Amino acid sequence: MRNYLTRRNNDLFDEAFENFFRPFYMDSESSFMKTDIKETEKDYVLEVEMPGFDKKDISLKFESGYITISAKKDGGNDSQYIRRERAVSCSRSYYMGDVDEKKITAKYSDGVLTVTVPKEKPEESRHSILID
Repeated sequence: MRNYLTRRNNDLFDEAFENFFRPFYMDSESSFMKTDIKETEKDYVLEVEMPGFDKKDISLKFESGYITISAKKDGGNDSQYIRRERAVSCSRSYYMGDVDEKKITAKYSDGVLTVTVPKEKPEESRHSILID
C-alpha cells in the first residue's frame, strides 16, 4: 500500500496516470456494496457484499418501489488519527417495482447481506371482447 501521507516527486504523476485509465464511473466507493441479483420462480435475491459492517450498522428501507440499503461505520471521535479510512458510510438503491414490502426479508451473515424480494404479481384483468 502506498503511503499517502508523504508526497514524493512522482506521486502526483503516478496518481494522475492511475486515474486516467480508471473507468469514469469508478470512484472510491465502487468497491463497496458489490451486488449479485438472482431470479427464482417466486422472488429476486440480492446478495450484497458488506464486509466489516455489523448488523446494527446496516439499514434497509422500501419507498416508491426502491429498496435502499445504507450502512454507516463510525470510527469514534479519537483525534489521534492522521488519516481515517475505516470510518465509512455508503448507500445504494435498487428498483424493485410494486411489491409487498411486508414480505421482504433480509439476513446478514459473513459480510454478505441477503435480501429476498417477492416478485410482483401481475394483476388479473378480465374484460369482454366484442365480436365484429
